Amino acid sequence: MMEVSQENQEQLAATFRDTRAAAERGDAVAQTSLGLMYMDGEGVPKDDAQAVVWLRKAAEQGFAGAQYNLGVMYANGRGVAQDTGQAIGWCLRAAERGLAQAQFNLGAIYEEGRDAAQDDAQAIAWYRKAAEQGHADAQYALGVIYRNGQGVAQDDTQAIAWYRKAADQGDADAQYDLGMMYLLGRGVTQDDVQAVAWFRKAAEHGNASAQFNLGVMYEGGQGVTRDDAQAVAWFRKAADQGNAAAQNNLGVMYRKGQGVAQDDSQAIAWYRKAADQGDADAQYDLGMMYSVGRGVTQDDAQAASWWRKAAEHGNASAQRNLGLMYLNGIGVARDDAQAFAWFREAADQGDAVGQANLGWMYENGEGVSQDSMRAVAWYRKAAKQGQPEAQEALSRMEASGRDK
Repeated sequence: MMEVSQENQEQLAATFRDTRAAAERGDAVAQTSLGLMYMDGEGVPKDDAQAVVWLRKAAEQGFAGAQYNLGVMYANGRGVAQDTGQAIGWCLRAAERGLAQAQFNLGAIYEEGRDAAQDDAQAIAWYRKAAEQGHADAQYALGVIYRNGQGVAQDDTQAIAWYRKAADQGDADAQYDLGMMYLLGRGVTQDDVQAVAWFRKAAEHGNASAQFNLGVMYEGGQGVTRDDAQAVAWFRKAADQGNAAAQNNLGVMYRKGQGVAQDDSQAIAWYRKAADQGDADAQYDLGMMYSVGRGVTQDDAQAASWWRKAAEHGNASAQRNLGLMYLNGIGVARDDAQAFAWFREAADQGDAVGQANLGWMYENGEGVSQDSMRAVAWYRKAAKQGQPEAQEALSRMEASGRDK
């Protein structure tokens, strides 16, 4: 905690005395300032009850800043009993007097149905009032609404326009979303260079998603000269903020020695951080490390455990591998029915090996009733993707007439 110098203490005390004197004469601006001083403990011990007293005096004179802050006190139950109706009422008064922050808050209340009936039309109306006064959060909110077509006709051009207004004021979320629009070519001509430029602005403001995307762009040489060291640097910034995808990618970079010295222990550490957040790719990768004993003692049971987590999150490769574990009794008790179930999950997502294995189980009646026609159907799906075992099996079954 920073110490306040004696000189500063004297200045604060003098400011408080002058403000109090003006407030007692009925000056609404001074009353508001005095309320905020009590609210924040600036020049006087913090006192929420006194803050409410002075904010109310100014609010009743129609001073918008006081009305807004009095609403905040009611919303948080500071100095008064918590009262949502009073909070919204004072916020509405401030909004009607043109206070942009109050207009934005009112828009958020209506958009989220928070303490009031959800109403997209009202949300848009209040956001627009604030946005037209230059309120960056409201401009960003309007951009999101137009992008999603929420309570308004979907319009990427309008989304871009509002994102740009907010982004030009330094709003990191708007800068990130504008980068995404350029990356995807929504509302603008697709442009990787512009995407990188906006991701960089957002990333430099600390936006973790933008930092992750910038890492991806550097790793792939997309819109920027490929630079694995830069990719690692941006992945690390996002990972340090808890971005699971970045943590997983950083693990991959350490495992491969790409842009950083190869280090399986570091790969494991980053995979685990992401996996513990439920990132399916990291759970799959961690399973692979346990399966082959890289950076950890080889442990089939741990491999199966992590693949199960990834499989339950829909990772097709993990579903296929878990099926193989059950089929061969590796790390788990052999269970053909479980093998079949997991191969089916992977196959339904288009995993060629899962489809081939499902064909094998139908062909041989393993974990399911023997059915040559279904075997052929699954082999054919896998063969169309170039899966060699499926192509061989399909040729064998066709040659023996078992494909009809």
